[in-house]
Amino acid sequence: MADETFDSVWDAIEDTPQEAENMRLRSRLMSALTEHIETAGWTQVVAAERLGVTQPRVSDLMRGKISLFSLDALVNMVVAAGMHVELSVRAA
Repeated sequence: MADETFDSVWDAIEDTPQEAENMRLRSRLMSALTEHIETAGWTQVVAAERLGVTQPRVSDLMRGKISLFSLDALVNMVVAAGMHVELSVRAA
């Protein structure tokens, strides 16, 4: 078996480059949201109210359950948290 190297863990575990990129974006949004919630000192109940979701949903976010979140849902939560998403597209 030859040693393989990957640019990210997502490249190593996902089946296609498209899936890896989607997971990479979702993980970045989840990290930003988690950091924002922790920095603001919000409880999960307060975070749920501010993000317009349920407390169990915030728990899933804080526990990193990435498979439960779409890009669309995460963007909506980021905006509800008072943050802004910027997108940059470049050649691979």
